[in-house]
Amino acid sequence: MSTTLAPAPVPTPARHAPARRTRVLALPEARWALASLLAFLAALAPDLAGAPAWTYGPLYAAAYAAGGWEPAREGLRALREKTLDVDLLMIVAALGAAAIGQVLDGALLIVIFATSGALEALATARTADSVRGLLDLAPTTATRLTGDREETVPTAELAVGDLLLVRPGERIGADGTVTDGTGEVDQATITGESLPVPKRPGDDVFAGTLNGTGALRVRVDRDPADSVIARIVTLVEEASRTKAPTQLFIEKIEQRYAVGVVAATLAVFGIPLAFGVGLTDALLRAMTFMIVASPCAVVLATMPPLLSAIANAGRHGVLVKSAVAMERLGEIDAAALDKTGTLTEGAPEVTAVRPLPGSGLDEDALLALAAAAEHPSEHPLARAIVAAARARGLRIAPAEDFAATPGRGVTAVVEGRKVHVGRAEAPQGAETTVQVTRDGTPLGTLALTDRLRADAAGATAALTALTGAAPALLTGDNAHAAARVAGATGLTDVRAELLPDDKVEAVRERQRAGRKVLFVGDGVNDAPALAAAHAGIAMGRAGSDLALETADAVVVRDELAAVPAVVRLSRRARRLVLQNLVVAGTFITALVLWDLIGHLPLPLGVAGHEGSTVLVGLNGLRLLRESAWRSGGAQEA
Repeated sequence: MSTTLAPAPVPTPARHAPARRTRVLALPEARWALASLLAFLAALAPDLAGAPAWTYGPLYAAAYAAGGWEPAREGLRALREKTLDVDLLMIVAALGAAAIGQVLDGALLIVIFATSGALEALATARTADSVRGLLDLAPTTATRLTGDREETVPTAELAVGDLLLVRPGERIGADGTVTDGTGEVDQATITGESLPVPKRPGDDVFAGTLNGTGALRVRVDRDPADSVIARIVTLVEEASRTKAPTQLFIEKIEQRYAVGVVAATLAVFGIPLAFGVGLTDALLRAMTFMIVASPCAVVLATMPPLLSAIANAGRHGVLVKSAVAMERLGEIDAAALDKTGTLTEGAPEVTAVRPLPGSGLDEDALLALAAAAEHPSEHPLARAIVAAARARGLRIAPAEDFAATPGRGVTAVVEGRKVHVGRAEAPQGAETTVQVTRDGTPLGTLALTDRLRADAAGATAALTALTGAAPALLTGDNAHAAARVAGATGLTDVRAELLPDDKVEAVRERQRAGRKVLFVGDGVNDAPALAAAHAGIAMGRAGSDLALETADAVVVRDELAAVPAVVRLSRRARRLVLQNLVVAGTFITALVLWDLIGHLPLPLGVAGHEGSTVLVGLNGLRLLRESAWRSGGAQEA
């Protein structure tokens, strides 16, 4: 069995995917939010400096218009459908604040809402970009064999039963079965396997995977529209559409709250007016009520803890994409993990060097000989063998007459003698075993395995403590490799040889049982499960674009211990949100009762309202401290 990717001419250059990533300012929501923010900042300095109103008033007006027109439009549209939402209430509150001289407060409210809408639009656009980009993994053309003729045809025109020729270095154009030829196919995008997989006649292959060695003839077994790669796209899109959007707490009660405040404001204005109170006094009381009852403090009760947690996580190498994503992470009560690239490094390493008795070689001599023969190769196993020899400081002799034969291995002349390195006939458990021979005489074997992350066992133990049950291991790799990793990390629920839709079903099975599942993965094959899970975290270093965009959070530094740490931080943020809501609710209730029962002076009402807003904001900022991350679980993990 070959242990190298032989240099082979590639008939056509690799097709580069077109630039599909949506630019931030290409979104109208982002442009309006930026305009609103810039106008607000431009007005803030002269306002705070005590400049005449004419110097900053038009700028505040611009901030209101740029950031508020779209929420106002959506609010009016909802009103036409006989519903009322907080967006419209916040616009009314902002205009009410401006009407009684609190222009800065209203403008700040507008900017917050506009920025939130822009971030949501960006997240949606980036996910759509990645789903579309996934289709670029599959080639647009394939070589079809018809009798003795070869013809290049679009893959969309392929039909079940067609025979394809796949040369070394080409991507396979359709799901099918090898009918002739041997080679090794890199199918990590589909199964997550860390090493190229040997293929012989009768073996299955998948569209979009890369043929490394040997020419293959492949019979098409599925229509291109039904290929595994196409099903991944469908799964991600369906999961993104059907996963009920988790809303921040205030959004869950926004309809009732908005209706209640509007109705109460009208009553506070209309009832006194009906009993003969002057128009100015009734309007002033109603506006005071609107200000003190507006949800500014409630909005800030929710956002600062979550945004502070996002900032703190970012400093420690975890990118959480939104406040909603941060909230979801704290809700999980079950976890599922991918293997390759998540619990492991996704790259092989030499774990044992076994000279045969009587070979006359010790471990270093055997490893150096194998490295010399493998040095010209670019295969992952070859790179691992050469890296192991260099790590030991061994001399790697020059090789001559290097050759790679698909299905048999590599051969080279090292110091005048013919050396062959190829996979052993009987792999030992989860190891990949290669045999080294010289002039036809076996000298020994090398064992290689996918390197386990140093923090894998600690991270799985921390997730077990957080959720009350050990995470499940969901992998497309073989059962032996999965069992080895599970044994090293203490996992007992192990499912191996899973295709992407199998991973989705495993996640949904747990969710149907009432669990909120966190899925951690890194590859294209993990993207559907990341989308279907209650919360998803992608490992950033080797993560595919689709996985990174689909996940709620990305571990940029590739530290698995950061996963339980950010979950703990999220839970602490949720506790602070509840604390803040109690504080904000208490202030609002007290001020509203004062205004209704007694006579609340407008300046005092504004001061109380702003004071509660500042108080909950400062409380939420506590999560910016370094100690919040440490107590969030980094040390325990």
